[in-house]
Order: sequence, then structure tokens, then C-alpha cells
Amino acid sequence: MKFAKVAAASALLALSAGAFAAKPTSIVFQGNHETAAGVAYAEYLVKCSNGKTATMTAWENRRQWCAGNEQNDQCERKQIKAAKAACDAA
Repeated sequence: MKFAKVAAASALLALSAGAFAAKPTSIVFQGNHETAAGVAYAEYLVKCSNGKTATMTAWENRRQWCAGNEQNDQCERKQIKAAKAACDAA
């Protein structure tokens, strides 16, 4: 019985920790830029619920959204998913 209570409490804590993760509260366009190789991208500033800010970029005519200033492995097809990843990294 005691093991079941400990397991239930652990599961509850794990779920509640996810609820406190930083979430994006606003996404503000910063400007269009171009890499040294001539690839165009747009830069956005993401404000997070924990008070921090993060940078997010859009590539391929806003078809690919990446957390950070460059195209990397943390890219998503949806803007909100990339914004959440940017807040998690901040």
C-alpha cells in the first residue's frame, strides 16, 4: 500500500512539473535577414511565461520554424511548437 502511495505521488509530481514549464506568451516579429550564403529568414522574439525572452527564426518562407538564431535540429513545422522549444531552452 505504501509503495502505491509513493508511486502515485511521484507520478503526480512529474505531471505537475510539466505544468510549470515556461510557455510562450507572445511572439513579436523583429525583421527579415539574410545569411552570408544569401538564404533569407525572418527573426522573432518570443516572450515566455517565466519572464525570459528567446529568439526564434523562420526559414523557407515561414515553412520551418527554429528555436535560436540559426537553422538547426530543433526546427518545427508549426510556429507554436518552435516557440515552446525556444522557451524551454531559455
